[in-house]
Amino acid sequence: MAIEIIRDPLWNNIRIDETAMRLVDSTPFQRLRYVRQLGLAHLVYPGATHTRFEHALGAHHLARITLQLLGERGALDGIDPGECAIVRAAALLHDIGHYPFSHALEEIGAPHHEEVARPLVTSGELGGRLRRSLGDEAPERIMALIRGESASPLQGLISGSIDLDKIDYLKRDAFMCGVPYGEIDVDRLLNAMTVVRDPDSAALTIGVSEKALSALESLLFAKYQMYRNVYWHHTVRSATALYKRLVLDALSGGALAASELSGFTDEGLLGELRRRAPSRLLEALASRRLYKRALQCPATELPTGGGEWIASEPALVAQVEDRLASELGMAKGDLLLDYPAKTQMLGLDLPVVRRDGSVLRITSPELEGAINLPSLSEQLYTSARWLRVFVSRRTQVSRPRIVALAEMTADDVRRRLGEERSLLV
Repeated sequence: MAIEIIRDPLWNNIRIDETAMRLVDSTPFQRLRYVRQLGLAHLVYPGATHTRFEHALGAHHLARITLQLLGERGALDGIDPGECAIVRAAALLHDIGHYPFSHALEEIGAPHHEEVARPLVTSGELGGRLRRSLGDEAPERIMALIRGESASPLQGLISGSIDLDKIDYLKRDAFMCGVPYGEIDVDRLLNAMTVVRDPDSAALTIGVSEKALSALESLLFAKYQMYRNVYWHHTVRSATALYKRLVLDALSGGALAASELSGFTDEGLLGELRRRAPSRLLEALASRRLYKRALQCPATELPTGGGEWIASEPALVAQVEDRLASELGMAKGDLLLDYPAKTQMLGLDLPVVRRDGSVLRITSPELEGAINLPSLSEQLYTSARWLRVFVSRRTQVSRPRIVALAEMTADDVRRRLGEERSLLV
């Protein structure tokens, strides 16, 4: 089988076989060349113009290497050899349904990109190529892996605590942004991965050897640092808040249909917005006249669950933003609330093979000398997440009143809006 070599700034040479090349040459995959990996982060880090295209190639590269290492150690004995080709294809296609500008549109209620991927993978050009190359059941098997719903012992390589997607994007994002936060002991992690019997279910699954615990810690700290300094950087979130609001306005006004969003590239969507729904928010984003912080509050200072309606109810948030702007003597669209959608810093719940051959879950108190990584992960997550108010011009905003508003339930906020009562109590 012929092999193509693609030069990559992170991993150097990426080897692509004929099957993968047919997928790469498809129209849906080529769209990823024009969808930036980090959304609007290039407005802060100019080098962050890399795309979902090279990230997908990087995930495929790591899948190929990891499967080779597992095979050399005999960890794949008893697993259908055809499963490896399915896993490599899943790694390549895991982001095929991504919207323009990263995850921002999912924060305003657009279907998750993994759901968008389903018709692309199971039908049309990609579906046909997958069936011809890997069998009639290949598209559905690949989708199950992408969605984390597969019974395959190799599921953890595609969606899991230490999936290959995380390893590539953390390394690649840090490298392209020019920041020193993505230092992960990749070689140690890949060489420590194995297939083991889950100590609870007895099913075959991806685990790691005990010697990889320090490498797992490097993965956790890298993700925390990237969220704190890049993904949730205050200026990145200001640009993201602008983008979310102008797209939400275009959708609610009928200028755009939600079903169209996944077919656009980054610049294609901005061009359509300029044509169909021109606005001063769009021009502010295009010219990098970003809103400034009026106040910010870390999640650690909010009660459990406080402010979650700001992250999960975009239509309500838009109403609140406009009411707050009015109460502060500002125009509609001059004030934006931002509380990043709740995510998992690092969902660590995987089997660890001890030096004596026994297998424990990483959460087990019997795992001597290990940092409590799941607990630490939650602590780091809450310290990186901030509630912010962005404004178009310098404005005094009462911190206690905004915090009190965030602590209300969504129903309480709706009642205040309906009764024309002030939100700044």
